[in-house]
Amino acid sequence: MLALAVPVAHAQDIEPRAYSNAPVGVNFVIAGAVFTRGGLSFDTSVPITGAQLESSTLVLAYARTLDLWGKSGKLDVIVPYTRLVGTADYLGQPVERDVTGFGRPALRMSINLLGAPALGLREFGQWKQDVIVGASLQVSPPWGQYDSSRIVNIGSNRWSFKPEVGISKAAGPWTLELQAAATFFTDNDEFYGGNTRSQDPVYSLQGHVIYGFASGKWVSVDATYFTGGRTRINGVRGDDLQQNWRVGAILAIPVDRHNSIKLSASSGVSARTGNNFDAIGVAWQHRWGGGL
Repeated sequence: MLALAVPVAHAQDIEPRAYSNAPVGVNFVIAGAVFTRGGLSFDTSVPITGAQLESSTLVLAYARTLDLWGKSGKLDVIVPYTRLVGTADYLGQPVERDVTGFGRPALRMSINLLGAPALGLREFGQWKQDVIVGASLQVSPPWGQYDSSRIVNIGSNRWSFKPEVGISKAAGPWTLELQAAATFFTDNDEFYGGNTRSQDPVYSLQGHVIYGFASGKWVSVDATYFTGGRTRINGVRGDDLQQNWRVGAILAIPVDRHNSIKLSASSGVSARTGNNFDAIGVAWQHRWGGGL
């Protein structure tokens, strides 16, 4: 869930175990921090070059596992609060940006369609994963900090909708996962200079190789590719098609029965648009309910 808090990422999330099973009725609260550094791509109609931005984001999230018609599901809610600082060249002159505010919140509902039935704590203790097929829908409203007189903002002043399907296969301590998604955007009719900005869907594919230790720790190595997202200003198409790769890793460490810590890192490998950044994160997770 930390990936959802990165203010410049829309389809660049790297999230292993998104469709893993858990006992029905378990609640999770997550508090964490994400730090990013790198560049952003801008519409060709805006004379911005050499952008370098750093962000510090605090994340608060809640999740609950559900029984959805006999299948396991999950509801996630996340709210990020970000400070964004950076420099760029505008019409050949250096400019700075320093802004703090709420980022885009996100609400997601997911369901495991195959291989992960809704189970109580006692039944879950006897269950072993084989193949899980799941689906989800994530919605982000046009909330968060936004100033139409500035080019760089934390929020984007538009709705986004992200349907996704995923498959997870366990083999001993190893788990292999693959997820495919498309993110759709409404128009921003208060873009810089009184313009209307629209964006094509962004299509993404991510894969994870996960190893679980007997102690309860697990580590994942991850990669994601996303393409699309070409923008239009007042109907004029920009030369900003995205074709980008990112890689990352996550380490989860249980503290006790109810608490765990996650460490994450990711980096851009290649980016057609120059939208490349590095990110590191740390999160504390507390769980309760469901008979735990």
